Amino acid sequence: MFKSFLKSFGAVSLTIGSAIALLFLVSIFQSQSDLSKKIPLSYGIEGTQPLVMQGGDPYIRALMRTITASEANDPEPYTIIYGGQRVTDLSQHPEWCVPIVAGPNQGNCTTAAGRYQFINTTWYEKAERYHPKSSGLLWWKTYSFEPQYQDAVVYEWLKDSQAWNANISQMLQEGKIKDVLRLLSGTWTSLGYGIETNSMSDRLPKIYENMLKEELEKRGENAKITS
Repeated sequence: MFKSFLKSFGAVSLTIGSAIALLFLVSIFQSQSDLSKKIPLSYGIEGTQPLVMQGGDPYIRALMRTITASEANDPEPYTIIYGGQRVTDLSQHPEWCVPIVAGPNQGNCTTAAGRYQFINTTWYEKAERYHPKSSGLLWWKTYSFEPQYQDAVVYEWLKDSQAWNANISQMLQEGKIKDVLRLLSGTWTSLGYGIETNSMSDRLPKIYENMLKEELEKRGENAKITS
């Protein structure tokens, strides 16, 4: 009797265990399915997530998304810091100094954060000039690091011809994406043409074409891309 009970109990346990395992697999599949709906297949290798900011020059917008491809190619780029950790408080630059594990600056640490991997000193410098909204008084001003402000600062910076000694939008409209990437590589080293590259560097011109096509289509325009 007891052996029969154990046998029956074992069979029931096995059935329950199998059901739990099946539910677990279904939940994983569902999560991946939901994720794939949120992240179009064109993003990742061939593109990046849309900007939070609305409007603006589609050529500059496409360039911003191209910079993201080599700097913070992630489903949630605005919250990521160097090394892959995330921050939840974007009320200001997080200022986490994370050890650099590879490349020419190995052994140092970096405060690179957000979609454009701003280090804190560069963020303060550019935010002071381009941030649309600051808080505080005089030298005690603070600048929100929330997504819309990350976009706004970079957008205005790239639009500023005096900052780069070049009209970047005009260069892009003339199809000079490689020249633009070379110009910006001193600031964003992963763009190539400088001391650092990564697996995305060679793909960036094509990614830019994809992002420009998407940005122009949002405006109801045909993709006017000059190779």
